[in-house]
Amino acid sequence: MDDTSAPANGALQRVPIEITISVGRARPQVRDLMRLRRDTVLPLDRRVSDPVELFVGERLIARGELQELDGDKAGYLGVRLTEVIDMSEGI
Repeated sequence: MDDTSAPANGALQRVPIEITISVGRARPQVRDLMRLRRDTVLPLDRRVSDPVELFVGERLIARGELQELDGDKAGYLGVRLTEVIDMSEGI
């Protein structure tokens, strides 16, 4: 049995990926978009208590809740995962 793929798999697992966190969508009309100014509040289609969605590319991989971090990362946002999508078939 040829085991030459093992090192490649290990290296592949260390490649960083970008995860996009979606907190909601806005659907303004073009005329409203043209009126946007500083301090304008753009309503989203979600409530503060609704889960956020985590994507790799276009693929949904998890859902979670936004949290403010403590300690040396105080003031930064994090996501506590509440649901992870089965990724057994890959990303």
